[in-house]
Amino acid sequence: MIEAPPTCWLCRRPLGRKVQQHHVVPKAKKGRQTVPVHPICHRAIHANFTNAALARIGGDRAALLESAALAKFLAWVADKPPDFHAPTRTARS
Repeated sequence: MIEAPPTCWLCRRPLGRKVQQHHVVPKAKKGRQTVPVHPICHRAIHANFTNAALARIGGDRAALLESAALAKFLAWVADKPPDFHAPTRTARS
């Protein structure tokens, strides 16, 4: 029997070589449970939600998906390979 590869908690794409553990409730808010995510998905979560918002949402993935910005990101990343990396944009001076 062939086992399916593990998938990212957020985007559901197969995980690649680089995997990060996302605290569904931030450590700063006493969270302990972690889920595996792509680094790019991890950055997207924290770019769109504060620690306080993540603490309120808890592990409710569906609540995260209600964000228009995150839904747009997920549509964009859906066809990318597992180890896809895009640089994070920084503010211009």
